[in-house]
Amino acid sequence: MGTSPTPTGRPSRRQILASATALAVAGAAGGCAGDHSRSGAADGDDSVPTGDYRFERRAAPARTVVRAADGRVLATFTDGARTVLLAGPTRTWSEPRTTDAVVRSDAWVRLMDGVWNQGKERTRWFRGWFPKALADRGPDVFAVAFQYGDGARDRHTASGLRYAGEAHFGPLLPGQSPTSSFSRDEKSDFYDYLGVPWSFPDGIRKHPEKKRYGDVDCSGFMRLVWGYRMGYPMHATNRPGVGLPRRAHAIASRAPGVLLIPNTGRRPDDISPLLPGDLVFFAIESGRPRSIDHVGMYMGPDTDGHPRFYSSRSRANGPTMGDLAGRATLDGHGFYAQGFRTARRL
Repeated sequence: MGTSPTPTGRPSRRQILASATALAVAGAAGGCAGDHSRSGAADGDDSVPTGDYRFERRAAPARTVVRAADGRVLATFTDGARTVLLAGPTRTWSEPRTTDAVVRSDAWVRLMDGVWNQGKERTRWFRGWFPKALADRGPDVFAVAFQYGDGARDRHTASGLRYAGEAHFGPLLPGQSPTSSFSRDEKSDFYDYLGVPWSFPDGIRKHPEKKRYGDVDCSGFMRLVWGYRMGYPMHATNRPGVGLPRRAHAIASRAPGVLLIPNTGRRPDDISPLLPGDLVFFAIESGRPRSIDHVGMYMGPDTDGHPRFYSSRSRANGPTMGDLAGRATLDGHGFYAQGFRTARRL
């Protein structure tokens, strides 16, 4: 990861805003700049079924499942959500420095321009968009997220802005050992990682801290991936607003989309509503079982059958699917499994 607070050949404010807009538009269309992570190489059959789709309605949550003529599930669209889960070539995700776990999945997660509702499959938009989305092999949400993971290479816009590359969690707290579970400071948002000021639609302008260049905490990482890269709206505070608020607790309770698992103050008994790409939230501060203070993205089961998530964490010092200072799974008796509380689909 680069260490300078600004890229070589500092871009102008106009270039920064133009580059960010281009990345957001490309991300929303499923074509963000750059290629797949080295951990996410696709393999297997790349054929795309066409025509004769079958549509089925399911409940809890209300959704439309699309099947091919041979019965294969091709996509899941959830009422009230913009994310769509698509079937594509199987990819393998791994992080050897922090875990032996491997996730092999045919899940590709993308954003639609608007929320899904029942009957949308009968529109002209769907007939034109869906076959293209199935065939799209440009970076999806997972490929983009892993562009910030362990050992990810730097990527720059044409103006010189580093928009991707290995991220860290935050500055080391005074007197703390790097091996401590909570050794690094939170409060690093996506604009800190980028090293550029950011004006939000609500009129608030934020400025990055130089000491946080290249850093994103857990919610900042979700905003970097879903907001800056994929084009999901964001605002600057934890109050109600358009799109993603700043902190994990506010995203859990106030973000748009669909609440899949409500926060009862204890670990959920049933996680079956979860699909890859869903946001999962945790209460990991001792003595505060309802207070959400961590967020990650559900990946699906690993090759050992454990439901695994991806998040930016202090001990790993950045985005990780690994097991430093707690297994990154939703089952078992680990630190994060015990702290799992609620989930949302954007």
